[in-house]
Amino acid sequence: MGFLLLVGCGAGAYAYFKLTGNIKSDDLSANGKNGAGKEKPDAFGRTPINILVIGSDARADAADKKLGGAADSSGARADVEMVLHISADRSNATVMSIPRDLVASWSGCHDKGHASMGPQTDQKINAALNGGPGCSVDAVHQLTGITIDHFMMVDFDGVVKMSNAVGGVPICVDNNVYDPYSHLKLKKGDHTLKGDAALEFLRTRHGFGDSSDSRGRTVAQHIYLNSLVGTLKSHGTLSSPTKLWKLANAATSALTVDNSLDSPSKLIGLANDLNKVPQNRITYATLQTYDTTVNGVSETLISKPSAPALFKTIIDDQSLTTASGGKTKASAAPTVPPSTIAVTVQNGTETGGRAGAIAQELIDKGFSQQTTSGNGASAATTLLSYPAGEQAQAQSVAKALGLPSKAVKQGTGTGIVLLIGNDWTTGTVFPGGKAGSTPADTKQALDGANSKLSKCAHVSTFDDVIGLNAQGRPTSSDHTYGSVSPTRAYALSSNVKDSAP
Repeated sequence: MGFLLLVGCGAGAYAYFKLTGNIKSDDLSANGKNGAGKEKPDAFGRTPINILVIGSDARADAADKKLGGAADSSGARADVEMVLHISADRSNATVMSIPRDLVASWSGCHDKGHASMGPQTDQKINAALNGGPGCSVDAVHQLTGITIDHFMMVDFDGVVKMSNAVGGVPICVDNNVYDPYSHLKLKKGDHTLKGDAALEFLRTRHGFGDSSDSRGRTVAQHIYLNSLVGTLKSHGTLSSPTKLWKLANAATSALTVDNSLDSPSKLIGLANDLNKVPQNRITYATLQTYDTTVNGVSETLISKPSAPALFKTIIDDQSLTTASGGKTKASAAPTVPPSTIAVTVQNGTETGGRAGAIAQELIDKGFSQQTTSGNGASAATTLLSYPAGEQAQAQSVAKALGLPSKAVKQGTGTGIVLLIGNDWTTGTVFPGGKAGSTPADTKQALDGANSKLSKCAHVSTFDDVIGLNAQGRPTSSDHTYGSVSPTRAYALSSNVKDSAP
C-alpha cells in the first residue's frame, strides 16, 4: 500500500486522493475523548492496540437492504462485535468475540450525527449501535474495562466487497449444511467463499456448533477470520501492487473507522502493526456467557470468574499463546492461580455487610467461587491468616486487597481466613493500601471460551432449522418439515442452489 500511495507522481497522488475519499470516519467515543479509556505504556514506552471490530446489520442503503432483507430494517445493531488486542511488543494478539445478545448496562450516548441515547440498564449490548459506533465503544469499555483505541465497522455490502477483493476466503465444513435464515448452503468439504456466500457464512446462527450466537456462530466467524488472515499473508496480496490496490480500494470503501484512522497513511501504520503478529500467535476466544431466565425473560449474562479473567489478560497485555504458538498453561505469577484460592472472610467490625462485600470483591478479581463470608469475633485490626505451606496464596490475597505485610500471618487453621477489623470499615481496598494487579490465570481466562480453532466449521446436529416448505425453500407460513437439523435441511432443499461450489 505504501508503494501504491507514495511512488509515482500522478498514480501515487491519484491513489492517495481516491482512498482518502473512500474513508468514512466517526468519533471514537460517544461520551467525550476519555469515554473509551486510556492506554498505559509498558516499561519500554510501548502501548498495546485494542480495536473494536463491529459488523453492523443496518439497512442504510439499497445494497444492504437487498443483502440483509427487509426484516428488522429499522435502526442498527451490532451483529458482530470483536475486541482485537495487539500486544505492545506486537508478538501476539487476542480476538475476543462478544455475543450480540449479552445483557449489559452503559451510560448515555450523545454522539454527533446519531440519535441521543439515555443511560441503558440490562439491555442487549448489540443495541448500543443505535447510538452510533462510539456508543458501542463506550458500552464495551464499560462492560469489560478494556481500553478501546480504535473501531472499525463494516456493513453487509462491505463484507461482500472485501471477500471479493481477496479472491475469496477458503472455508471447510465437516458436514452438509443449510441454514435458510442466512441462506448459507454448502456441501461437506472445502469451499472458497466470495460475495454473498461469505456474508451468509458469517451471519449463520443455526448452522454451526450448538446453533447459538454465543458459541456456534462466533467460532465459525473465528475460522473465517483466521482463514482471511492466512489468505492475506500467503497469497501475495500484501506484496502485489495490483492485488493490494484492489483490497485497499474495497477496504476503504467498506469500512467506517474512528477519526484517528481517517487517512490512508494512518491505516497503513495500523496494517503494519497487524502484519507483525505471527498467525500462530493469534488466540480466538468467545466471551464466556450463560443463559438464564429473569422475571420470565431469557437473558445472556457473563460467566464469572472466567469472563473477568479474560478481560484482565487483555487489560494486562498478557499473551494467551506461547512463543511456539501453543496455548499457555497457566500464569507464570502468581505460582498458584487465584481461581484455586478460596478465602473465608469474617466480619469483625460493627458495620454490617463488610464480609460479603470483600468476599464478592475477591470473587470478582478471579478468586475461587468457594470464597465465603460470615461474622467473626470483634477485632481492632485486620488479620489474614494462612496454614503452613500456603504463604503464596495468602500473599496473592493480600496483594489483591492492598493489605500490608504486617496483617498477614501464619496460623494454625486449615484454610485462609480474612478477619476484617475496625481499622477497615469501608471500601474494598485496605485504607492506605493499593490493590495490586495480580496477573490473570490464563487457564481460567480461556475456560469455556471455545479457543480451540478447528480446521473445519463443525455443523450443528440440533433440530432447530424451521420454515422449510415442500420444495425445501424458506417460508414463514408453510412449515412442511417442522424442525430439522442443518444437514437434514440440506438434503430436503435440492431445489435450492448451493452458496459455493
